Formats: sequence, structure tokens, C-alpha cells
Amino acid sequence: MDIVKRAAFSAALFIFGTALPVFAQDVTLTSRDKSVEVSGNLLGFDGEFYRVETEYGELTIDGSGVDCAGPGCPNLTAFVAELDISGASEVGRLLLPALIEAFAAQNELKTERVNETDDAFSITMSQKSDGETLARFFIHISSSGEGFADLLADQTDIVMSTREISPKERQLARAAGMGDLTQRGRARVLALDALVAIVSNQNPVNEISVLQLSQIYSGKLNNWKTLGPQDAEITPYLRDLETGSGAVALQRLSLKEAETTTTHFSPDNLDLATRVSIDPFGIGLVGRSATLDNKILTLTGTCDRSLRPTRRNVKTEDYPLTTPLFLYLPARRLPKIAREFLSYTRSPAAQLVIRRAGFVDQAPEEISLDFQGDRLANAISIAGNEVAVKDVQNMVGELRKMQRLTTSFRFETGSVRLDAQSRSNVEQLASALEAGIYDGKSLVFVGFSDGEGAAEANLEISQRRANVVKAAVEKAAETADLRQLEVSVQAYGEAMPMACDDTEWGRQVNRRVEVWIR
Repeated sequence: MDIVKRAAFSAALFIFGTALPVFAQDVTLTSRDKSVEVSGNLLGFDGEFYRVETEYGELTIDGSGVDCAGPGCPNLTAFVAELDISGASEVGRLLLPALIEAFAAQNELKTERVNETDDAFSITMSQKSDGETLARFFIHISSSGEGFADLLADQTDIVMSTREISPKERQLARAAGMGDLTQRGRARVLALDALVAIVSNQNPVNEISVLQLSQIYSGKLNNWKTLGPQDAEITPYLRDLETGSGAVALQRLSLKEAETTTTHFSPDNLDLATRVSIDPFGIGLVGRSATLDNKILTLTGTCDRSLRPTRRNVKTEDYPLTTPLFLYLPARRLPKIAREFLSYTRSPAAQLVIRRAGFVDQAPEEISLDFQGDRLANAISIAGNEVAVKDVQNMVGELRKMQRLTTSFRFETGSVRLDAQSRSNVEQLASALEAGIYDGKSLVFVGFSDGEGAAEANLEISQRRANVVKAAVEKAAETADLRQLEVSVQAYGEAMPMACDDTEWGRQVNRRVEVWIR
């Protein structure tokens, strides 16, 4: 490979320090004034930019400023954007195809689906007028882990995942020159789901605690008589541990793989839900979007507080087993139509598609205090201990003047870093501010804490967290005119718990920053 430089590189040339495998044919790109010539192996062309692998690293070059020669040059007059998407079946079988087809319909394009195998298919997008093909989306159904493996092997462009990238996968991606896949813009939450405990409709049990779930899957609780009138052995079901859902279940229940020796595993949500529906003594953890006609158990705690996996509770993350569905993106530019599709997935129209597909969307909703009876009951139940009755009255008096947004923020365990859904919520709220949706209104970031420790210290902690979230949203809203609205912070410490403080998951639910508007 030769790089002949007879003048300064033009502004059309950008250098990124990635090192990807060479798999395409040779090309030579020459600037229009003949002053710059770059030869190498073509890694990709997105309709606008070439990616060329050279001995000095990968170069991304604006195609409008160069001529291409060589056997690897693409057909510029009939360019078809191609995108490989790999990973979790929960995303790939229904949700993603529905979004692709809705995006095409909105842009007056037609789609055609071709099934290659049960786990691989393509969706072609073309013009209705002349049938010109514009894009092909190749979707490979496997698991979250396989999706990340495909990305590391440069076999896919986008990963579908029901879990966050693991520390090991993150490290391998860095080593492969892909950068940090947790940085802003590299991962986005496509939709929300939740792990729910299900039983057969013949089972008389209606509620269960997270601690009891953990005991069931670790083999410490094995008879239904502890939970209800049945004297029968419990049969636990769980997703395969290689899947994102199975891994998330272990993590949320604080279990290790070796502790699930009595569990029956299922390859997908539908299989698990079906097996539980016909087993009167079975119990399973499955995605809320795939519960069939099973009975969903309410989560409870020792303090007599209960949480149901309603759409609003999942959207606000008040339900503790909320599971975001992710798309992980490469650092390189994707074709224009792919970028437009990804932008569409955050639009109001896409949120409707997400809801119709059985998942929970991320469109903010306003909830008045009158529709938050459980939360008020929790606040009243602790009044008079460390939180004075007058403090609760003041809180209720202030919040009654406002509406709560379903957009909430929580932090990773033992960290000041926002969790995955909250990082996505920062971007969503920032985009709304940039669009002027809340101009002329007051936006209040309201901090709450768990009940561990002194009430005064918890009040201070909740104030700091609210300030952290406010700063993150304002930083992300780069083009917003914040003079058009009033943004402030309020904190109430442990005054309105959502769950019991006797478990880590309960304390995690209680440590939150909410957004209220008036």
C-alpha cells in the first residue's frame, strides 16, 4: 500500500485509530485535484464516506471529494445500504421488524421480507414508484452474548441486547479498537420490558417477594406451602443463562450460576411461558411482553408494600425488575438511511409501534398526584418516625401543584453513575428540551433516597443526586435555550419510599430522581 502525498491532506479526510480485519478488495482514492492519493482495502461505503484500511490505520474519506479506482469500488449510481443486525430474539423477531416496516411506511417506501432460516431473515426497502432498492437489513436471531461476539468479530453492524454489555465484552471491544461501547451515542435503549414472575392460572398464589424468588431459584425454598395453601414441590423455570434475560435474572436475584441446579431452562420466552401455563406447580421469570395467559404475581416486601409491573411502573423504573432493550452501535458512520431509521426509533410514531408490539415505550407521560395513591400511602406510613408529619404535608402540598413525568433517573449500585435506562432518559429529556417542548414551563428535578441512615443525611444525598441529574441533562441539551423555561432542584430524602428498605433491590428503587413539571 502506498500513500502519495503531494500536498496537505484535504479536509475531506478523517483518521480514526481503529484496526479492523482486512476482508475487501483493493481501491485507490484520488482527490479531484490529484494532490492526494490513498490506496488500501475498502472496508465499507455508506453512500457518502469510504472506509479504507491502510497500514497506518483506518481512514474515513468523504466520497464527494475523491474518485475511486480498483476492483473494490462500489457502484455509486445504484448504491444499496446494507446493515447487519445481530442478537437477542426478544428484539429481533417482532419489535425491530415492526419498527423497520413502520419507518418505511412513513417514508412511502415498500418492504419485502425474505426468510433464509428460522433465525435469519432480511428486509429489503425500496421505492414504491420504480422499485429501486435503497437498503437491506439483515437480521440474525441468536442471543445478546452472540450479538456482542458477532460485533467483536466484525460480523455485524448493530447488536440487539436484553442486557448491558459485560465488563469483559467491553474490554474486548476496546482491545479490538472499537472504543468504549458505553460512551454516549454507542448504546441506546430501544424499548423497555420487565422480568415478571408468572404461574399457572390454576395456582392460588397471587404475590411473592424478590427475596422469595431468590430463595426459589437457589433451591432454598422448594415447597408452595410457604407461599399459599398448596403442599407441593415448586418447579422453577428460567431462560437459558446464555441469553440476556437469563443473565439479568441471575443478577437481579443476586444469584450465581451454580445456585440454579434445580431450575428448568427454556430457550425463549414463549417456550417458558407455555411450560409454566400447563404446570400447576411451576413458576417462571419471563419478559412482560411474553406472558401469554399466565398469572403475573405482584412483588411484595416485608413492609407490606407491593409493586405491580404496570406500564407506568416499568416506564418510571419504580418496578424493580425493569429490563431495557438495547441497541449497541459501532463507532463508524452508518449509511444515511440507517441513521435516519435510528432517529425514527425515538420519534412519537415509533413509540406507538413499540407499545403495539407489546413492549413499554419511552414517551414521557404526565401523572398527577391524585393517581399516585400507593406512593402517598407509603409516605404517610413512615411519617412520625424520622420524617415529620409536617414534612410529608409540605411535600404533598408542593407536588400537588405539579405533574410527575414518567421520566425517572436511578444510579448503579454503589456508584454515582446513572444506570443504563437513566442514561437513555438523559438523552430523551435533553432532546425534548432542545425541541422546546417544555418552553414556558417549570421543570423540577426531585431527589429521593432510601431509608438507611439518618434522615438528615439522606435529605442531603437526595439533593446532591438531583443536582447531578440536572447538570447531566443540561449538558446533553447542547442546543436548548434554557432561558425559555425554569429548571430547579428539590429534595425530600426518604419521605416517599417506593419499596421496602430491607433488600438491596428495594433500596435501589427508592434512590431516585424524578422529574415534575408545572
